[in-house]
Amino acid sequence: MLNVGLGLPVTDPESLLDWARRADAGPFTTLGLLDRLVYDNPEPLVALSVLAGATSRVRVQTEVLLAPLRETALLAKQAATLDRLSGGRLVLGLGVGGREDDHHAAGTDIRTRGRRLDTQMAVLRRVWAGEPYGEGAGPIGPVPARPGGPEVLFGGFKPAALQRVARWGDGFLCAAAPSWAGPLFDTVRTAWRKHGRDGAPRMVAQVNAALGPEDVIEEARRAMAAYYRFTEAADHMVAGMRTTPAEIREAIARFEDLGADEVMLYCHGRDPDQVGRFADILSASRP
Repeated sequence: MLNVGLGLPVTDPESLLDWARRADAGPFTTLGLLDRLVYDNPEPLVALSVLAGATSRVRVQTEVLLAPLRETALLAKQAATLDRLSGGRLVLGLGVGGREDDHHAAGTDIRTRGRRLDTQMAVLRRVWAGEPYGEGAGPIGPVPARPGGPEVLFGGFKPAALQRVARWGDGFLCAAAPSWAGPLFDTVRTAWRKHGRDGAPRMVAQVNAALGPEDVIEEARRAMAAYYRFTEAADHMVAGMRTTPAEIREAIARFEDLGADEVMLYCHGRDPDQVGRFADILSASRP
């Protein structure tokens, strides 16, 4: 059966514990959190550490963590620590980051962000395997709960990002609509086979959704528009938000037909009562 997770709103950090506890008591499998640097959002690894301590079952997932903005050795240690303390519940969704202001504030070069992420992945995998960091520096602990490190998913749309799944990752985070996702899934699976990887990549899709009274939905639309304002597609993305049970069920079913392993219902509205509304949809659609 297809797993369903919840992407948490980033505009009200104090409400996240309530969201997390409700989700942990419900049918959801994962809690996801977006990442930005120059934005009014909580830092995801810090926030997810708190949420992992307040829950016992759900996975905690960065969606996506902008790895090139971060120092690599420290990122390796932080991720391993959260994975270890959460009992292996960390899923590290990674991306390169396309906002100029984030890279400016971090002192990183946006033009080389893809190459930097590839270099980072070589170091992360080595550190998580317990090997020395490199010449002049030994291993960096703690050892992650999951052998080889936390599960790594990559987000993105360009060929280099899709190839990165097969080279370094465990799966793909797809933020595209179902009508666009099929070819992306096919490209990732083809690259996986060409790289001689065993099994299959885990496919995780994202559906932007809001349920509730009109004021809840309008708040979600405003928050989503603000987050994606840097793109030229913000209005189009907001227009694609699912706001009825029928629309949400239809999106989940379409991703299931494409072979997705999990769908993240991404919530930009702050009302935690949405957790129960989403849970009711899942209960009504499952035997």
